[in-house]
Amino acid sequence: MSHQIALLQLDHGHSSPLGASRRDGRETEPARWNFAVFAPDATALWLCLYTPDTEELLAEIPFSGRTGPIWHLAVQGIADGTLYGLKADGPFLPEQGLCFDAGRILLDPYAKKLNRKIRYNERLYGSKSSYMLAKAVLCDLAFDWQNSKKPEIAREKTVIYEAHVKGMTMLHPEVPEQLRGTYLGLCQSAIIKHLQQLGVTTLQLLPVAAFMSEPRLNNLQLTNYWGYNPVSFFVPDPRYQLHDAVSEFKTLVRTYHQAGIEVILDVVFNHTAEGGDDGPMLSFRGLANKHYYLFESHADITDFSQSCNYTGCGNTLNVANPMVQQLVMDALRYWVTEMQVDGFRFDLAPTLAREHKRFNPYAAFFQIIAQDPVLSQVKLIAEPWDVGPMGYQLGQFPAQWSELNDKCRDTFRAFWRGDRAVLPEFTTRLLGSRDIFQKHHKPACCSVNYLTYHDGFTLHDLVSYNDKHNWLNGEENRDGHGHNLSCNHGVEGATKDVDILSRRYLHKRNLVATLLLSQGMIHWLGGDELSHTQRGNNNAYCQDNDISWLDWHLDSDEQDFLDFVRQMMTLRQQYPCLQQLSLLDDSYQLHGDKHQVQWFLPDGSEKQPQDWHEPERNSCICQITNKRNNISLLCVFNAQLKPVALTLPGQNRQLLFDTSVNKGMLQTAGEKHSQYQQNAQSISVWL
Repeated sequence: MSHQIALLQLDHGHSSPLGASRRDGRETEPARWNFAVFAPDATALWLCLYTPDTEELLAEIPFSGRTGPIWHLAVQGIADGTLYGLKADGPFLPEQGLCFDAGRILLDPYAKKLNRKIRYNERLYGSKSSYMLAKAVLCDLAFDWQNSKKPEIAREKTVIYEAHVKGMTMLHPEVPEQLRGTYLGLCQSAIIKHLQQLGVTTLQLLPVAAFMSEPRLNNLQLTNYWGYNPVSFFVPDPRYQLHDAVSEFKTLVRTYHQAGIEVILDVVFNHTAEGGDDGPMLSFRGLANKHYYLFESHADITDFSQSCNYTGCGNTLNVANPMVQQLVMDALRYWVTEMQVDGFRFDLAPTLAREHKRFNPYAAFFQIIAQDPVLSQVKLIAEPWDVGPMGYQLGQFPAQWSELNDKCRDTFRAFWRGDRAVLPEFTTRLLGSRDIFQKHHKPACCSVNYLTYHDGFTLHDLVSYNDKHNWLNGEENRDGHGHNLSCNHGVEGATKDVDILSRRYLHKRNLVATLLLSQGMIHWLGGDELSHTQRGNNNAYCQDNDISWLDWHLDSDEQDFLDFVRQMMTLRQQYPCLQQLSLLDDSYQLHGDKHQVQWFLPDGSEKQPQDWHEPERNSCICQITNKRNNISLLCVFNAQLKPVALTLPGQNRQLLFDTSVNKGMLQTAGEKHSQYQQNAQSISVWL
């Protein structure tokens, strides 16, 4: 080892930038790598170099430079592709938040590429074997973007499609078998064509940053399929690669941009795979445990023996710490600039804005992003809740952010299930939840409207199951949400009963039409258009199998439903009033068209205030009029169990579609109507 160190040229290096940065010398000289690591409480730090093929130790080099909390070292003579890790020494005093172990290999928090996926191995971890942990790769990350440009889709025109890299393609017959489940598989022409035909503007990927399945799941022979257990925030996970995760992920983004589709990432900056106090030491804990994580306190004295668990995953990142905040910002900028992604959906976002452990709507995190010339220009979507105290913060994020609106989801579900006294809230959600995202201050696209998400029932299961069926998750069906507002229409699960299937598909069409007629940014769960079922599992986070993988073989009913979804996406694109409703008395945006909204009773008269307080009424008529050209769109929603006789307001109307007629498909231009009978539990739209 000493001979190998002698072949390398070493100096103290620089404290910036953090991580490993390459500085090329003259053509006749090998590259010079600078390493900078935040480890303020360590007494010593080592750089460990490994061979790229066998992971044998090449050299163990002590860091010779230190500037404040940053250790640094420069090494010249490292061959391209060499692997590296870190070791840190210091006191092991968990009661003081210090967890150093000089015998354990650690991953650099700023690693940019890994040689393999990270998988917990109890035997290797127990023996402190370096083979337990994947290694960071030292190499050139240059890539030819072929002059591709970011699509820059306006927020109000955004239709998000949520997908899993693996699950999207594992069963797709037109994706080459060797590419299924990979980054390259996801950017095959058949997948992109499907999204284009659907009307998707933006692909949202479940977490792709390198993660590790929990040891508990390994013992159950399951895996963390969704990926919400990060280890490295900069690295695209190697489990989805064919050969090179970094270049293949960039190829995915480039291909989607060339097709005019954005790519945004679901990011997890609220916890890590190091888990609770008894979790594995992989990176952050072994370098700066008391700085990276939040701990409970008693009488203002920090109790380092008890991690704050505001995430339900054992630990909580302390984003209020300046160095952790820098780590998060550096990672976000890296994905936007180096990887060219178009935005982020932040998992458990209130955690990022907790200062002194409490959510602060004016947190430094929000302020830094707002003034950052890179991050202020991308899509920012918050999951506006975590499991900590005062964790539900819907509507409390800045106007530049959009937020997942679970009230929209639950109200749409309740209305079409036939729940009583839902109509007033239903109409509020339909028009952008202005009680939460108030006009004059925020646009309606601050609300991300959705029916289903990865965590919960799929759309088809929502109309096929009354109860969750999560037995395969190994938790005796205790996991997953119990309040699903679902309806099985008479039989729990799959059936061949024609009447039940007819009611289920009508129910789905009503939900889809409501979503795509609503004001706000649209979120679509990938596979819902294919009538994907998870067989009643509403928490399939650990199901890496055909429960989660999309089935692309459709029967006639499924194909008809896919056609209906495509029709509704197209209809939304055709009518600007469905994308951004700007009311006459809303001063948030002065330019562009202004609209008037009117509500009517079945007899064609305008609704009066007292009409909103009839608990048995479960139908409404909404007219949106463009004041510039006086074109109006009339939408009729009838969730009642009986038909409603309508006198259509204004002039005679042309029917566009009725969800209960011809499987909801567009009607051919014919005679206009002044009277109409709206079938039970159905929607019609008129010009």
